[in-house]
Amino acid sequence: MLNSALLSSQSFLFDELLSNWSLYGINQEQGFSYESMTHDWTKNSVGRIRLLTQCRQLYTFSHACQIKNTPEWQATLTPLFDFITSHYFLDERWIFSLNDDLSIKDKQSDAYALAFVLLAFSHYYQVTKDDRALQHMKKTHHFLLENMQAESGGFYESHPVDTNQIRRQNPHMHLLEGYIAAFNTTLDSDYKDTIRSLLSLSLQHFYHKDTKTLREFFSSDWHLHPETGNQVEPGHHFEWVWLLYEANKILPNSDYTELAQQLWLTAARHGLAKNGGIYNQIDGNNYQPIDKEKRVWPITEYLKAITVIPIGKEEKIDRLEKALHFAQQHYFLKNGRWNEYLNEDNIPKDFPLPGTSSYHIFLGLTEVIAWAKANNDFQDSF
Repeated sequence: MLNSALLSSQSFLFDELLSNWSLYGINQEQGFSYESMTHDWTKNSVGRIRLLTQCRQLYTFSHACQIKNTPEWQATLTPLFDFITSHYFLDERWIFSLNDDLSIKDKQSDAYALAFVLLAFSHYYQVTKDDRALQHMKKTHHFLLENMQAESGGFYESHPVDTNQIRRQNPHMHLLEGYIAAFNTTLDSDYKDTIRSLLSLSLQHFYHKDTKTLREFFSSDWHLHPETGNQVEPGHHFEWVWLLYEANKILPNSDYTELAQQLWLTAARHGLAKNGGIYNQIDGNNYQPIDKEKRVWPITEYLKAITVIPIGKEEKIDRLEKALHFAQQHYFLKNGRWNEYLNEDNIPKDFPLPGTSSYHIFLGLTEVIAWAKANNDFQDSF
């Protein structure tokens, strides 16, 4: 049953979603990705084109080319990289977004987006060996340290810095992801040092020991935010589980694998809806759902977490089969499309296809495929 689910998931991802985005979601003349697409695969203009979206698309197609040698996808990589560096890197820093006419919209440098510069350029370099990617990664690293680092630990959300801004764990989680990719690509000890500091931050500030939850929002000095400090996202629990095990390959430390196991237990107990899927948000103080809707990305993070968490193989396979079945029944649609949102009754909401979501779908499915291959539970067609 798992093999069948993986074959259909692989076909959905590679033959439909990625193929259609490369055909219709990439501007063939200028090389950039559209911010959003309609369900009939036409451009859905939303008034901005973000650096984040470009980097997630560059990452996805770069990583896809490492799995399946697809010349037409590889041909999109350098034009997309060139568009990113020529339109978003101004005055030695990255800007947030462009208007639909490609004029500058928002000049802020965003920590969340910079994380995906590191991730995307790492994988782009692995495919192309374009040294410009390594140079930009180093510049991005130095910009973060010199301009966005906070005295209280971690990084500010954006530059120019507002020292009173709400602090979030989410950009730091993705910075950890970006720095893991950067280190794995270069073996640069500077990147390893930042991984170490981000891991320390997770235990020191993000993890709420009394409730065994990972909190989202904080004041400038890392106290829980008085209004939103109770909010917990099960999808982020699962995302951290996978990242903590990835980081453990670089910096082995049982403190962080134990943290991963606690985050898994809390999210697996309280974040899974009885009728399937993953709640968007629960209350960290009483574990009750706050937002019972279900975006597509949390279940993809659940899939990744299952592959690394130390549970029995039979339980892994059972969880993977049930999650993939739910995704195929409720999220994945014909022709590479997907439902971005379900309501609490698993009824899809009318919503276009964001250019940021294929990153989640891609990584969730490919991690399961890689695990199944390594455990002799899947024979793919590549």
